[in-house]
Amino acid sequence: MIGLVLAAGAGRRLRPYTDTLPKALVPVDGDTTVLDLTLGNFAEVGLTDAAVVIGYRGEAVVERKAALEKKYGVKLHLVVNDKAEEWNNAYSLWCARDVIKEGVILANGDTVHPVSVEKTLLAARGAGQRIILALDTVKSLADEEMKVITAQGKGVQRITKLMDPAGATGEYIGVTLIEPEAAEPLADALRATYERDPQLYYEDGYQELVDRGFTVDVAPIGEVSWVEIDNHDDLAKARGIACQY
Repeated sequence: MIGLVLAAGAGRRLRPYTDTLPKALVPVDGDTTVLDLTLGNFAEVGLTDAAVVIGYRGEAVVERKAALEKKYGVKLHLVVNDKAEEWNNAYSLWCARDVIKEGVILANGDTVHPVSVEKTLLAARGAGQRIILALDTVKSLADEEMKVITAQGKGVQRITKLMDPAGATGEYIGVTLIEPEAAEPLADALRATYERDPQLYYEDGYQELVDRGFTVDVAPIGEVSWVEIDNHDDLAKARGIACQY
């Protein structure tokens, strides 16, 4: 199993930082970036290889590749998303379809979270689950969150931002464990998703899988401080959280 980070997005709401950097390289604790934190988490749970999907300002990741490898002891493989500034991240994850065949812990490049999340996902393996989503069942939800409805013994029934928060089981935080045997069905679902609409999220690909009868499981992460960085308010929150790790 290896790590996988989606770091191709432009993050326009974080300008001027993202005028020259992808969102994953915006500093959240001194010089430490979201990518630093995520690679540190991967290393702490014993992953020695990681792939990073790059696109917008990808040259900034290329420039730091050797330094990141040395700092975290993780060999990095860069996957280029050639449509990063045009299409959404369903296509971005599809670009990493060959990497997923090795089994991955996937982390969004804008999610600041502690290593306890990766540990929770790894501890949840072993009962036939092929895809396990890290789920926050504690946080109060609003319109922007990626909300999930689950059913006892059946896993995810619905995953979308477009639902009444009151009916959701929790929020998907942007970290997933994907076993190798899920790679081909996931790649096919992602392709169907971006071909239907290039602006769809990879979570819509998860929904496509569910609609096809594939079980997508969840692992509650407990009461954990984390944040998805979409704008400057989120960045301020991330800086308050990242310094705790």
